[in-house]
Amino acid sequence: MDATRPAYCRPAAYRAFAVALPEADSAEGMFRAAWAIAQHDLPDAELAEGEAVVGKLVDAVKRRVQSQQPQALLAHLHDVLFDVLGFRGNVEEYYLPANSYVPEVLRTRRGLPITLTLVYRRVAAGLGLTVHGVNAPGHFLAEVEVEQWGELQSMYVDPFFGGGLLTEEEVFARISQATGQAVEPSPEHLRRAAPEQWLSRMLHNLQAVFAASGRERDVYAMQELQGLL
Repeated sequence: MDATRPAYCRPAAYRAFAVALPEADSAEGMFRAAWAIAQHDLPDAELAEGEAVVGKLVDAVKRRVQSQQPQALLAHLHDVLFDVLGFRGNVEEYYLPANSYVPEVLRTRRGLPITLTLVYRRVAAGLGLTVHGVNAPGHFLAEVEVEQWGELQSMYVDPFFGGGLLTEEEVFARISQATGQAVEPSPEHLRRAAPEQWLSRMLHNLQAVFAASGRERDVYAMQELQGLL
């Protein structure tokens, strides 16, 4: 198949996804790849506009911060995103495709755990904070690396539920809640998501939503994007 002419996916979205993939290990590259996924359904969504929104969020946090200490940046990041702007999970309409689209998540401030974590990570990167995605079963989370007493320590954040900070034990409890099954504590459940895993999980989510609503051609479009990973 011609890499620039997919059979089902909107060609511009397909090309943008392919271009973003080599840099998807960075917060910026992951943001661009996720934006490209949305452009299959939202062809008028301009990446520059999304990056401008991110820039405004970063600036809003910076204006509040008196100290450049990571803990201060993190506290103000949470205040802006979750307390002031109200980013949180769309529990009322969880299975809307829009919850998987970064442009819509930025507009409505509602989304899935995985897209909210992606936005959280992208804004955090603009502040110099290091955030990883946690590929936990049933519920995607964020891991923030901060230096305390001369060594790196991890803090777990749940952007879906208002940016709450979680201990490891609370992460396992959250996984059990999401999956409806008792989960034995295991480092495997705290494993960081590789870029391919992150994007693949987003595409699988959309395939499930499209299949449930009879959007067969869109299922195939997401499979074409999956084939690029």
